[in-house]
Amino acid sequence: MHIEVVNFHLNDLSDAEFRAHCEELAPAFAEVPGLISKVWLANASTNTYGGVYTWEDREAMEEYRKSELFSGFAANPHLAEVSSADFGVFEGPTSVTRGLAAVRT
Repeated sequence: MHIEVVNFHLNDLSDAEFRAHCEELAPAFAEVPGLISKVWLANASTNTYGGVYTWEDREAMEEYRKSELFSGFAANPHLAEVSSADFGVFEGPTSVTRGLAAVRT
């Protein structure tokens, strides 16, 4: 498994507008091959947004970065100061601490 953490700031886009856009985009992300889950992040008080992506492996993440969905994200003028960091997962201890437990809504 592989984790990617993405952060950015909104540029000329309100929190409400961004949240509505996320609702529209969520089904497309649900279909990304190799993406196990995406947690959508928001801190409106600091204008910091992002996501935590759980990938099957690093290769799945790299394939996503070649996709049209990623290209649209990367070219979006409403997202500023985008940063991305990715990490391997220690699966043994992570399973003990329920790190990959399903989120219940």
